[in-house]
Amino acid sequence: MPTLHDILSARPHVYRFLQPTPLHHYPTLGRLLGAEVWVKHENHQPVGAFKVRGGLNLVANLSDGERRGGIYTASTGNHGQSIAFAARAYGLQATIAVPEGANPSKVAAMEGLGARVVFHGRDFDTAREWIMEVAREKGGRFVGPTEELLIHGVGTYGLEIMETLPEVEVIIVPVGAGSGACGTAIAAKTINPGVQVIGVQSAQAPAMQKSWTTGTLTTAPMKTVAEGLATRVPFENTQRIMRELLDDFILVDDSAIEEAIRLLLEHTHNLAEEAGAASLAGALQLGGRVAGRKIVLVLSGGNISPARLASLLNS
Repeated sequence: MPTLHDILSARPHVYRFLQPTPLHHYPTLGRLLGAEVWVKHENHQPVGAFKVRGGLNLVANLSDGERRGGIYTASTGNHGQSIAFAARAYGLQATIAVPEGANPSKVAAMEGLGARVVFHGRDFDTAREWIMEVAREKGGRFVGPTEELLIHGVGTYGLEIMETLPEVEVIIVPVGAGSGACGTAIAAKTINPGVQVIGVQSAQAPAMQKSWTTGTLTTAPMKTVAEGLATRVPFENTQRIMRELLDDFILVDDSAIEEAIRLLLEHTHNLAEEAGAASLAGALQLGGRVAGRKIVLVLSGGNISPARLASLLNS
């Protein structure tokens, strides 16, 4: 089990290149939810999402041999941007497999950061399985989406929440592979075991939530439009941490996520990608369970394409 000490050890590697992100209070969202609502703005990261913290911590801890072989990973976009950003920061070559039809804005961002992007397969898990074999053949370092060094790095935003708002009662965090939820829960629960940490995933990609609920690793169909939540295969290490630390794990429909994107734009004037808006969709679904409480919504990313945003606003 990663610890708060691991997260504290990651801070110098994260803050060598990044600044803490804002935690803002939004009274109009509070009126909507009947709660005191704060938003953790990981969409303000230079790559537009929280995962960059983990990439920087992982690359900082690679051996010389691993760095020479280059790093390989798969992504629907944000994890890939994280690895590309960290690789560029340390002068390494990154190769990233993305599924066919990946978000073109995220692909362009990865390439702009110097990564080699290769399209393969129909979804994230197919791309991931393929690039693992490529890395083995090339003698490179494959980076999975839930490695502990990534969890340590992304946990720094959970620590920032607790330092800025120690009286927080509920933190709601989107779940894809689970690194963000794990890092947040480790930081929050170590500092204050009474804080509730609630995960949210799309009902159209429920593999992680179903695995958490049943206690067994369960694959599930993946039909969500939320790229950052789009996995059909659960991850054992993040499941183990979430089963121990999460207070609840809920599913929300894609339609609720899309409405949350519009609400975040209206009430906070921030762009949220689908995964980033899942926390607000979850809070709206929880209703009375968060009413009257001090809550933090993790806006995990803002990398929504202009075409997608226009479609949502015109619908």
